[in-house]
Formats: sequence, C-alpha cells, structure tokens
Amino acid sequence: MHVRAYLRASTKEQDASRAKADLQRFAEERGLKIVSWYIENESGASLARPELFRLLSDCHPGDVLLCEQVDRLSRLNAEDWAKLKAEIAAKRVRVVALDLPTSYQLASAGDDFSSRMLDAINGMMLDMLAAIARKDYEDRRRRQAQGIATAKADGVYKGRPEDAQRNAEIVRMLREGKSWSSIIAATRCSRSTISRLLQRVKEGPEESLAE
Repeated sequence: MHVRAYLRASTKEQDASRAKADLQRFAEERGLKIVSWYIENESGASLARPELFRLLSDCHPGDVLLCEQVDRLSRLNAEDWAKLKAEIAAKRVRVVALDLPTSYQLASAGDDFSSRMLDAINGMMLDMLAAIARKDYEDRRRRQAQGIATAKADGVYKGRPEDAQRNAEIVRMLREGKSWSSIIAATRCSRSTISRLLQRVKEGPEESLAE
C-alpha cells in the first residue's frame, strides 16, 4: 500500500501546498510514508485536473489517496462526481480525507470483511460531503452573480481588474511567434484572452492590453 497526497487550490494566486504540513503530520502519526505529492491549481468543479488523474494513473489497488478535505477532491456536479468515483473504484483506491474521520482506518491494512464495510461507510460519507461541497460552490457563485447584478444596477461594477503584467508577457510571446499552447502553458490564460490580445497586437502597439 502506498499513500499518495493530493493538494489543490482553485486559482494560481492561492497556495495549493498550504495543507502539506497537515497531511505530513497525519501520515507520520500513523507510521505512514507519503510516497508522492500531486499539487495543482485547478477548479474542484471541473474534471480537467491533470495531477489528480496522474495520481490515479500511478495508483495500484489498495493505495491511499490522501487529501485535506473532500472539497479538495470534488466540487463536481452529480454526473462528473459519478465519473470520478467510477475511476477511483476501478483503480481500487482508498480515499482518506482529514475532514472525514470515518476514512482514517482505510489508511491501515485490515481483513477483507472490515475493509469492505469501511469502504461502504466511507463511500456514503464521501457522497454526502461531495454533495455539500457542490452546494457550497453553487451558493457562492449565485451570491457572486447577485452581487455583480446589484453593483451593475447601482453603476459601480467595474469587472475584474486587468492583469497587465501577464497580458504584456502574452503580447511579447505573440510577437515572438510562440504557439498558443506554449503561451497557455506558461501563463495559464484562456484561448479567448490570447485571441483578444492577438487582435490588439495586429491593430498596433498603442492599443490597450486590457483583457
């Protein structure tokens, strides 16, 4: 059995490795060794998480996926959560989360009957916490949309501020003839952002670089 730790934050401005010490302490207290770390800045509401799926690809049956909270693993909708669960089940990976005490015993070997019982209980708790995490995600987005709508109605909404430094770097890379894929990999921007900035490059150097 190998313990593989997964750390995630939603944006590149957040520190995805923030909980690393907590996971390390959890493992050491149980005489476990974390063999590898998988760290990424991606939305938990999306299945497009390369490090999570690299972790699952590296796993062998009985390995442990260790995370700080269930919402680090999933803020997915029901359909995508079902897909991720199926992948975890197919690899026979045990999910252990610090906010899910019922999962702790899965980090140690046990007899087949006990393991199956714990898997069943843990599965139900994972479903519940994943559903709560998704609801929290949707509630926050709804409140955000309501706040933006109110600000627009009051004439005070200015939108997201421009990331001028990043945009300048994208423009430089475009002028050097870099590929869109390499720009996205380097700056984590969207293709729509590159498209807008490319149009401004074509229009002339004096054009605004606002996103």
